[in-house]
Amino acid sequence: MASKVRLQDLLGLLNGLYPPTLAETWDNVGLQVGDPQGGVERVLIALDPTPAAVAAAGRSGAQVLLCHHPLLFRPLSRLTPEDAVGQTVWAAIEHSVAVISLHTNLDRAANGLNRWLADTLGLVDSVPLLPAAGDYLKLVVFVPENHAEAVAAALFAGGAGQIGAYDQCAFRTTGTGSFRPQAGTTPYLGTIGQTERVTEIRLETILPKNRLTRCLEKMRRAHPYEEVAYDLIPLANQVPAAGLGRIGLLPAEIDLAAFAAQVKTTLGCSHLRLVGAPERTIGKVAVCGGSGAECLAAARFQGADLLVTGDLKYHEARRAEELGLALIDAGHFATERLMVTHLRDALQPAAVQKGWQLEFQAYTEETDPFRIL
Repeated sequence: MASKVRLQDLLGLLNGLYPPTLAETWDNVGLQVGDPQGGVERVLIALDPTPAAVAAAGRSGAQVLLCHHPLLFRPLSRLTPEDAVGQTVWAAIEHSVAVISLHTNLDRAANGLNRWLADTLGLVDSVPLLPAAGDYLKLVVFVPENHAEAVAAALFAGGAGQIGAYDQCAFRTTGTGSFRPQAGTTPYLGTIGQTERVTEIRLETILPKNRLTRCLEKMRRAHPYEEVAYDLIPLANQVPAAGLGRIGLLPAEIDLAAFAAQVKTTLGCSHLRLVGAPERTIGKVAVCGGSGAECLAAARFQGADLLVTGDLKYHEARRAEELGLALIDAGHFATERLMVTHLRDALQPAAVQKGWQLEFQAYTEETDPFRIL
């Protein structure tokens, strides 16, 4: 029998796949409007949280509008249907549609927007252009042998053990633990006043700091000991396979003009802007969906011949010329809208694996706000 899904369950799934710790400090990701306890049966995925997208969610019977761009960036001084944000919030409440954002955390995720953009453009063996630094902890807990798997499962359910595209990651070693229960205790093992030695598992795993409270709560519930011995170790590791942008190779070298024509067709652009000689040979390509000017230096330093991105300004184009880096500005919309279908295709099997009766739909009626005359 399929499990009933609450909005907070969906948020847990999203946080595991696209950790909020990957988001920029200025960003606002996660739940924007809605009741975490509300039920969810259908999710509509869109690029932008517009009144039209909210209305489409309502018509389709979706309880959630899952967007790339946040609806709320700054605290609101008032809430009325007289501006774009107010209209969307107002419409979401009227249609009983929750709004969730996956923004820079989706950009940086191992299987996120920039990975999808690189794959769509045919890059081979792409890796993050600007690797992400994680805000993670190592948790070490000591557990009697017969409870080790239950404690591990509880930690995984709390969000621990996620490394890149792998989950339930942990390490186990066996040793001997010793303790002496004092008066007033009710030990799971041992006798008051006598030293007890027991075979224990040293269970180690990794978790994002923002999941610490939940993980510790679940760990304590599953652990049989009255006092749980555990260590928390701050980590300076980069997040494996995660980061802003991607860089990789083309299957075969090609001139800039020919590759630009491929990009235009593949992304469905109405136009492109180029920097660089059209006959220039392109073999190594960096990509960054949306606004990727901050990737100019990193792309050139890592040997890219070309950066594909959007929203480039005049002086950034001049800077690319100075660096000897070719540019394709395909626009913000065209380099990001592919997230709608790719995110749907990533989330649907994840929901099925959990036994959820939850449907993800792509909102395909959005268009680029810019028109070229």
